[in-house]
Amino acid sequence: MSNFRIVPVDAAWAARLRQTRQDDFGHPLKAVPATGRGPCRVSLRPFTVGVDMRILAAYSPFSQASPYAETGPIFISAEAVAPYTDVHRFPPKIKADKVHFPLSLLGYSAAEHMVYTEQVGDQDIDQRIEQVFATRPEVAFLHVRNSEACCFICKVERR
Repeated sequence: MSNFRIVPVDAAWAARLRQTRQDDFGHPLKAVPATGRGPCRVSLRPFTVGVDMRILAAYSPFSQASPYAETGPIFISAEAVAPYTDVHRFPPKIKADKVHFPLSLLGYSAAEHMVYTEQVGDQDIDQRIEQVFATRPEVAFLHVRNSEACCFICKVERR
């Protein structure tokens, strides 16, 4: 059993955006064909380019105000999708595609201050998450981000 839990973007939040066509920052939203692999931040499945429809929205994964509480772009599927459920391992399709998903781990304290960063590179991300939580007690949770686009993919909570 892993010492972590993958937390995708909340499905109810995504449903509200699909319905209102507006994100939390007042930006109008529209569905467009996928021009990249994404992934959808709810299902954590990569998009199929030219086939899947997706919505670009501004998102902040933080719950407290701090200098680290940044907002950035994320994609969600234009259609309702089931949230990612295999929460004790990193999504295999993202993990396996290091070309489209170069990954970074950003660790935050309970006060949501950044205390750790690492580019995953060719390392096994599941093992790296386990090791960070086993050796870095100051890390309360991690964000997984795309190393090139710097966009948020998912949160990882310590168990």
